[in-house]
Amino acid sequence: MAALRIEPADDTPLVIMDKEKEVFEISGKSMPEDVVGFYQPVFDWIDAYKKDPLEKTVLVFKLIYFNTASSKVFLDLLMKFESIIEKGFEVEVKWHSLNNDEDMQDAGEEYEEMTGLKFEYLTFER
Repeated sequence: MAALRIEPADDTPLVIMDKEKEVFEISGKSMPEDVVGFYQPVFDWIDAYKKDPLEKTVLVFKLIYFNTASSKVFLDLLMKFESIIEKGFEVEVKWHSLNNDEDMQDAGEEYEEMTGLKFEYLTFER
């Protein structure tokens, strides 16, 4: 399956979905003007990946900021990964937030509650 890589811009994150290298990452800032249009290729990639996932998928979120529209999209993306667990595979989310960014930490905890996915919380510095 071909990897998906979307390079970051001022208002969009780096997105890497690469089954062969076992890299699944969204990092940077997410505030695209057309959030649905930006993330549609990611949804399409995940839908294809769900048909034949790895035994264990580690999804990395390393965000500095995301807007409300992105928040909804992230929940939808996480729900797609939740469906992989229902098939008997393992999914882990590594949720990175800047040191002392309690809002980003809280967002991860809310996603964990809403999805039932297993989260690991990490911090980083710019």
